[in-house]
Amino acid sequence: MPKFMLLLHDSPSQARRIAPGDMAKVLGEYRAWSEKLRAAGQYDDGNKLADDAGRIMRPGKDGGISVTDGPFAETKELLGGYYIVVAPDYDAAVEIARGSPHLKYGGRIEVRRVDFT
Repeated sequence: MPKFMLLLHDSPSQARRIAPGDMAKVLGEYRAWSEKLRAAGQYDDGNKLADDAGRIMRPGKDGGISVTDGPFAETKELLGGYYIVVAPDYDAAVEIARGSPHLKYGGRIEVRRVDFT
């Protein structure tokens, strides 16, 4: 069965709107959703990305590779995490993603089929 990656995009300003005292509730919603996917046999993998700058790699001058810090919080959108789900097609993967609490909190989900070659 095909696998799909659900890329969880966040707006930095939206993430700041969640009160610190509500964060445990929000994380509980994500855990509950993950458990629901596991129980249905639709969950393959998923993780929150670390809250650090990460690194950006690009082809550099003279054939080398340029490595810089980033992306930074000043960007309009951050990639906050991912899920890999099992679904027969895009329509089913989108239906799975509809249940994510990420949309409830103003995030955006990009659905991409994983190409195993």
